[in-house]
Amino acid sequence: MKIAIVCPASLPATQFGGIVFLAVDLAREISELGHDVTIYTTDLDFSNGPNKFNKALPRTEKFENFKINRTHTWFSVKLFFFNPSIYKQILKEKPDIIHTIGLRSFQSIAAWLVSKKTDIPLVVTDQGGLTTHPFLKESGLFFNFAYKIQDFYVKQIIKHSSVVCAANEYEKEIFSNIYKQSKIEIIRNGVNLKSLVSKKNFKKEYQIDSNFILFVGRFSKSKGIETLIKAFNIIKNELKFSNIRLVIMGVDFGYQNEMVELINKFGLSEEIIVIKNPPREDVISAYGESEFLILPSLWELSPLVPLESFAFKKPVISTNSHGIPYTVQHNKNGILVELENPIQLADAIAKLLNDSTLREKLGLEGYNFVHAECNCVSMAKNVLKLYEKILENHQNKYKTYGVKE
Repeated sequence: MKIAIVCPASLPATQFGGIVFLAVDLAREISELGHDVTIYTTDLDFSNGPNKFNKALPRTEKFENFKINRTHTWFSVKLFFFNPSIYKQILKEKPDIIHTIGLRSFQSIAAWLVSKKTDIPLVVTDQGGLTTHPFLKESGLFFNFAYKIQDFYVKQIIKHSSVVCAANEYEKEIFSNIYKQSKIEIIRNGVNLKSLVSKKNFKKEYQIDSNFILFVGRFSKSKGIETLIKAFNIIKNELKFSNIRLVIMGVDFGYQNEMVELINKFGLSEEIIVIKNPPREDVISAYGESEFLILPSLWELSPLVPLESFAFKKPVISTNSHGIPYTVQHNKNGILVELENPIQLADAIAKLLNDSTLREKLGLEGYNFVHAECNCVSMAKNVLKLYEKILENHQNKYKTYGVKE
C-alpha cells in the first residue's frame, strides 16, 4: 500500500507538538509492516522559533523505512503555513490513500484538493483546533474572519473524507456537530514507548539539587501556565514546601515574556527553572526524574504529554477541560482540577507531594494504560486496518458502478 501522510510540520521540528509525533509514529510503524509511506510537509525546523523555515533541509529524506517530502513555505500566518508545491508533490506520487493530520492547515486543504481531483480516499485526523479552541474566539477581527474562512474548508474536508479518525468520544462529538453524516472511527492516540527511555542525568545536566515537578508544552496562554505559577507560589510561600522546584520546559508561542515577568513578580526565579527550546532527549530525561507532571491547560483535544509521563510511571495533574478527562482519569491515573483555579491546583500538588504511595499508584495505572491502549504500535495497527477497509470499499464501489478511468 502506498500511503501519503500530510501534515504542517515534521522532523526535525519536534517542538511543534503532537501532530509531528503522531505522523512520524504512524509512518514508522506502518512502514515497518512493509508499506510505502511518505510524510508530505513543510520545511519548518523550529531552530529559532515556531515560524522558522529552512530551505537547507533536504527536500526528500529517508528515516528508517519511511520518507519525508518537504516543500518550502512561502509565508505563514500564525500556524497556517503556505507551501503550495505540496499539492504537486502528492499528485505526482499517486498514493493509494491520503491521511491528513491537522485540519486547520493549508496542508489539509492541499490533501483534500488532490483527493477530489484523483478520487484517492482521504482520511482525516485533527489533533488541532476544530471549533473548541479558546483562541478561536479571542483573536481579533482579522483572525476571527480568517477562522470563518477556515471553517468552510474544514467542513468541506470532513464532508469529502472517507473516514474521520477521532481520538476520543469528545472529539467524535465535535466532528459530528460539524457534519452530522461524518463517518467517524475512534482510534486512541499513542506514544512511542521505545523512544521514551532516559539516556542522561537531567538533574546533573541542569544543576538541580532538589526534587522537581514538571510542565512540558508550549509557552502559550492556553496551556494554563499562569495558573501553574500562581499555584506554585502558594506551594512555596504559603504552604512552605521547601525541597521542591518547578521545571517549565517548552517553546515560546507568545507567552514567554509574560510568564517570566510573573515568575519574577512572585520572587520565584530561583524556584522555577525555565528551559527554552529543550532538546527532545532532555524532555525525556525530565519525565523520568520528575515527581509528576502538571498540565493545567484551558483546552486540549487529546494530549500526548500525559501519555509520555505515564510511560515513566509518573502521574499527571490536569484540568477537567474538553478532551483531557479521556486521557487523565481523575483518581485513577491522575488528579483533575477546575480551570484557572490556582488554589485547587496547589491543593492537588500538595496532595501528591505528601503521598508517595498515591503517586506510585496513579503512576502505575497510567503506565498500564499506555501499554494496553495508548501506544503507537496499537494506534498504527488500528489505522492500518482502517486504511485496508477503506480501500476495499473503494475498490468494491468501482466493481459495482464501473471501472475507474
